[in-house]
Amino acid sequence: MDRLATRLTILGAILAPSLHTFTDILEWAHGGFYPIQLWLNYFAFLPLPAVMLGLYAAQRPRISSMGLLGAIGYGFAFIYFTHTTLLALAATTHDYQQLWGELGTTYTFHGVLMIAAGIAFGGATLRAKVLPSWTAWPFLAGIGLNLIIGLLSAPEIYQIVGSLLRNFALVGMGWAIARPASAAAVV
Repeated sequence: MDRLATRLTILGAILAPSLHTFTDILEWAHGGFYPIQLWLNYFAFLPLPAVMLGLYAAQRPRISSMGLLGAIGYGFAFIYFTHTTLLALAATTHDYQQLWGELGTTYTFHGVLMIAAGIAFGGATLRAKVLPSWTAWPFLAGIGLNLIIGLLSAPEIYQIVGSLLRNFALVGMGWAIARPASAAAVV
């Protein structure tokens, strides 16, 4: 991966998940969606497909083709989630439950895709041993938590915890690429 692509991946992997976490905090504090929070969420989701491909590329050639499929699938799910943010803005949707209720099966399909692709990417990242394992484990834990929450129809706050774990992991992956010598010591 060339220097510019590496720098953009690092920047995206640190900033996009951090911004997403901030929007989750805003949503929780406000008790639902509101325009500024949704616009920030849109800008957090927008780069995620490219970030995932960059994280895959940073692990080449040691990461498997399952990692590529996971990065593509996860990114594809976030293309849809970016679209849902715009829909929530246009329809003045109050909260996540209302959004999920309005979009139904299509939203659920993309949630399942995100989970399956996230498992594939996280598992391939663990096996590749390019990035520290402390970055892949919380990513997989966040995916697993989101799966359990979806199956149990648990309160939205738990969904935010799963997102927080995934976002922490993605920031860690970006940090590990930026600081390979210090990150390698923690593998």
